[in-house]
Amino acid sequence: MSDTPRADAVVEGGDLDCGSGLLLLIREAMSPLPAGGVLEVRSREISVREDLPAWCRMVGHAMLASEAGENASTSYFVRKQAADAQFAADLAKARDFAWTTRVRWTAGLQAKAYVRNHAFAIGQPASFDTADAAPGSVEYLLSALAGCLAVGFAWRASQRGIALRNLEVSLRAKSEDILGFLGVEGSGDPGIARVEGTAFVDADADETAVRALWDETVARSPVARTLARRVDVAVRMKVSR
Repeated sequence: MSDTPRADAVVEGGDLDCGSGLLLLIREAMSPLPAGGVLEVRSREISVREDLPAWCRMVGHAMLASEAGENASTSYFVRKQAADAQFAADLAKARDFAWTTRVRWTAGLQAKAYVRNHAFAIGQPASFDTADAAPGSVEYLLSALAGCLAVGFAWRASQRGIALRNLEVSLRAKSEDILGFLGVEGSGDPGIARVEGTAFVDADADETAVRALWDETVARSPVARTLARRVDVAVRMKVSR
């Protein structure tokens, strides 16, 4: 198209969304561009359509245009408006960022969580009934860990030019003493004693490189590092009158 902006650099975002590594790729590609330079971001992830313009408005860049590409990909053209000092400010903002969630009890043993523009149902914390209407809290915790590792690995593989054909993370966990949650007399700590599992990877790289990439992914996973150490939990209660 004649009105398509001329890009000074291109980022292949693949299936990454803005919350799982795409913004970091964009920042790295944007950093060497002069003010006014244009970055083409190619993505197959549908949420980028709304999330990328919102990020541009927040940090001062300009979304120039978007157009459909090949293989269900969309190209987004972003003009750099800020100097490199803004990039440093973005990093400082990222360091100070705090994740938030709001969870409301709905009825019975059900609650609903609200995170950014997403919402999902949560069932009882410790359930062994396969017919529950929603996953339990511990299942969300395990899924968060597996998801963090899977997407983190995919992002690092993309950075290094390693093509992934298949990736699946399977985890299992047992409580120290789940009866502690039920309040049974003489029971112990209901916390998770150990998480174990397997990552199944089919990638276009030798095994040594893949294993090194996996070790780095685990070491830099926010969720894995949180579970591997003690975390202070300070949740106070306010009683409505």
